[in-house]
This record gives sequence, structure tokens and C-alpha cells, in this order.
Amino acid sequence: MSGGYLTSAGIFVLDTVFGLYIGAVLLRLLLQWVRADFYNPLSQAVVKLTNPVLRPMRRYIPALGRIDTASVLLLILLQMLNLWLAVALTGGSGGAIGILVMALAALLSKTIYAFTFALLIQVVASWVMPGARSPVFDLVDSLTEPLMRPLRAALPNLGALDLSPMVALMLLQLALMLVVSPLRDFGVSLL
Repeated sequence: MSGGYLTSAGIFVLDTVFGLYIGAVLLRLLLQWVRADFYNPLSQAVVKLTNPVLRPMRRYIPALGRIDTASVLLLILLQMLNLWLAVALTGGSGGAIGILVMALAALLSKTIYAFTFALLIQVVASWVMPGARSPVFDLVDSLTEPLMRPLRAALPNLGALDLSPMVALMLLQLALMLVVSPLRDFGVSLL
């Protein structure tokens, strides 16, 4: 019986440690993609946390346009290692293709949750402290703007009522259900 508890605890620790660092690298990638202010204190913290691994990788892996290829590769490798270790802890053996597909699904899911979390921060901040400025709110606005701009252009203007965050959250949840879940299930079938 205790093997199951130890396995669960081990997977929890793995997912937490890998998840925190993957989250930092993903946030850096997204902030670079939206061209956020990297003089922001929060951006500087993310850069300091991720630079020790990314700086050496960038010497050998060039960026492709606005996409930091080194960050993308690091994200995929870290997520694959996390999944492979979790499968190994459970006594299973995973094929590389199945682990890769599951890693891509997990990264897509984390990206969607990053946008969801940013939107929720933006909505709550607009209710509690409308017009407030802070380093966190500035980054959240930078992150959500590419998602919100087309929605605001497509939706009718209702004055002070902005429906675009609700539509964005709905679309993000649909992406989780219709894209991420089938991709994850396909990866599991390949194990």
C-alpha cells in the first residue's frame, strides 16, 4: 500500500518542481512573443530565473522570427522529462512518440491556463481597482492584448460592459476540450 502513496508523492513533487520552472520558461516565451516590457521587475525576475539554462542554448539554437526556438525546445524537453519520470515512477514504460505528444498537449494546456489566469487577473483588477497601474497589471495587459484585440473588434460595443473577456475565457475552455484533451488521449494511446 505505501508504494502507491510514495509514488503519488513522488509524482506530486516532480510535477511541482518541473511545473514551476516550465511555467517560468513559458511565461518568458509568451512575454517575448507579445513584446512585453522586459524592464518590468517581474519580467526581470523571469529572465534571471531562466537565463542560466537558456543563455547557453541560444548560442547553438537560433530564434525563428519572433519565436525563441531555444525556449520552445527547453519547454518540450523539460515536459517530456517530467512525463517520462512520472511514467517510470508508476512502473510503466513510455514510448518517445507518446511522451512527445503528451508533452505537447501538456504545454498547450499550460499556455491556455496562463492566458486564462491572466484574463482572470485582468477582470478582477478592473472590478476592484479600475485604472490601477502596477508592474503585474502592465504585464497582464501586454499578455492578453493580442487575444483581446480581435475579440473587441468583432464584438459590439456595449459601453462600459466589455464582453470580450467572457468570450475569450469561453474560447480558451473550448480549446482545452476540443484540442488539448484529444491530443492528450492520442498521446496516451501511443504509450
